[in-house]
Amino acid sequence: MHNKKETEDSRLQKGCRKGIVIMYEDNRDYRQGAEGNQEAWNRQEGYGGQWHDQGQEPQYNRMDMSHIPPEPEKKPAKRRPLAAKIAGVTAAALLFGTVAGGTMFGVNTAGEYLKAQYGPKEQEQASLATVETQKAEEATRAARAQNTVMPALQTDVSAIVETAMPSVVALTNTMVLEQRSWFGSSQRYEIPSSGSGIIVGRNDDELLIVTNNHVVADSKELTVTFIDETSINAAIKGTDSTNDLAVIAVPVSEISSETMAQIKVATLGDSDELKVGQGVIAIGNALGYGQSVTVGYVSAKDREVRTQEETIQNLLQTDAAINPGNSGGALLNMQGEVIGINSAKYSSTEVEGMGYAIPVSKVQDIINDLMNRKTRVEIEEDKQGYLGIQGTNIDDMAAAAYGMPRGVYVYKIVDGGAAAASDLREKDIITKFDGQSIRSMADLQKMLTYYEGDSTVDLTVQSLENGEYVERTVQITLGFKPKEEAE
Repeated sequence: MHNKKETEDSRLQKGCRKGIVIMYEDNRDYRQGAEGNQEAWNRQEGYGGQWHDQGQEPQYNRMDMSHIPPEPEKKPAKRRPLAAKIAGVTAAALLFGTVAGGTMFGVNTAGEYLKAQYGPKEQEQASLATVETQKAEEATRAARAQNTVMPALQTDVSAIVETAMPSVVALTNTMVLEQRSWFGSSQRYEIPSSGSGIIVGRNDDELLIVTNNHVVADSKELTVTFIDETSINAAIKGTDSTNDLAVIAVPVSEISSETMAQIKVATLGDSDELKVGQGVIAIGNALGYGQSVTVGYVSAKDREVRTQEETIQNLLQTDAAINPGNSGGALLNMQGEVIGINSAKYSSTEVEGMGYAIPVSKVQDIINDLMNRKTRVEIEEDKQGYLGIQGTNIDDMAAAAYGMPRGVYVYKIVDGGAAAASDLREKDIITKFDGQSIRSMADLQKMLTYYEGDSTVDLTVQSLENGEYVERTVQITLGFKPKEEAE
């Protein structure tokens, strides 16, 4: 009996465990059984309630253990329209891009600021160099654009030459060259030479022309040829051998009205404003063939040139060809103004394109002074003045070697002559005669041919006093040549 009861209890327990398993596997079947037996359902609740009321703990409360609340019923998700989804994605992308762009801008700005403040200076210099390069390129483009409208000025100077040519003349000079033999005798030769000149002024009676002193020195006959090929004799008005300048005069009365209509006075420019590299035009009587034109540039300024006889300073150097016969001609700027008087050139197989001109701005006062001198007209030989000295030349070499001024050294004063009656002393050096520079005995003798005897002139001399040469002025009244010397 006991065993039987025990067996039934064991079976009940197994059944309960089996029911638990079934309920976990299929909760829905159990509910159907319970609904079909409402009475049993109520009884089970009554049992449960009775156990609780009695304060007893049930060993197995199958309903409590087996009751699993049903899964919550899922509501179907609401489907948004496709346009709304696209708009949302777009808005999200836009928001992300804005945030990212703002972030990158902030990072870049901060980076540029830090690089500018603490970055290496070489970067700044490179940037400046780039800016300067851009500016240089812009300037180059502007210059090229400007040059496109000025090609005629660089390659064609015919208009300038046509305007300036009437102011330039050709000079023909018959020079008297004296040559001494080994036995002390001298012989004179007449040598034709050519040169050029520039018309620089006119007074009531004369047309005034500037040229080089070496063109007219020792001249016996001087002829001027104008642009229309008309030739007229000229006379020397004033010379300055120190600066290699001379002014000659042509009587206006001997110039025809036709010739006068074709010639004109040159326009003088400002040679001080010249710059190295500027274009220039040289016009002159090259080789005596007539006027010719060469073109070049200003190569240098303030050059010193040493010739066989003297040293000339402050010359313009140009690569425009300056040939024999160009001396005394015009050097023009690109405005057609005379800015130089062609003077010399280097002649050597080792030298090319080195010509020189006297800048007009530096000698304009000298030219004005020479223009206002009395025109030299050669006097008949028996009426020419006489000084009464014996002298020798102090050239550049002797002047440099012995520290003496250049001029005529008086080593003897002839008794009974004009010099003997004056304050002139032996060992004096004559440097000027009536204001004209004297460099040699030939210069002094030539000056005397323009002055009559009994005329009074001023000599500028250098006298040695206490070991130094001091300049002083000696006034002297010229005499006449003795008959034996005149013969």
